[in-house]
Amino acid sequence: MTTHANIPAGRYFEDVEVGEEIPQLVKAPVKQQQLVRYSGASGDFNPLHTDPKVGEEIGTGGIIAHGMLIMGFVGQMLSDYVGPASLRKFGVRFKGMTHLDDVITCSGTITEKYETDGNGYIAGKVQAKDQNGDLKVAGTFTAMLPHRNA
Repeated sequence: MTTHANIPAGRYFEDVEVGEEIPQLVKAPVKQQQLVRYSGASGDFNPLHTDPKVGEEIGTGGIIAHGMLIMGFVGQMLSDYVGPASLRKFGVRFKGMTHLDDVITCSGTITEKYETDGNGYIAGKVQAKDQNGDLKVAGTFTAMLPHRNA
């Protein structure tokens, strides 16, 4: 299950305002099978992401999700909002561990809007939190949006 607000097709530079909130993306609870699949897709086979005994031994309280998976959730939200071809920069800092059954909510805000060489750009802040409000990742992005009359 992934839920997010209805996002209009075709976002234009003129339609975005500083302070605007990006529609949230809420992901289904993180499950072990998802982490095993992500391990295969990413090539990150660290047993911390799949073997509960390893997490217990090193003090994480069990399996934790790959940080890049959580970043990917935020990237999905951005791609839904601006379209995959519009994203120019995207980076995050990892702030906390995600455990099995955590529900991750991705959100963001437009902080800047500007034009350079006739191109319209927006920039903003993004984050992902769990169901308890604990921050998992925080970051920034820049996207280039088409002009309505181009």
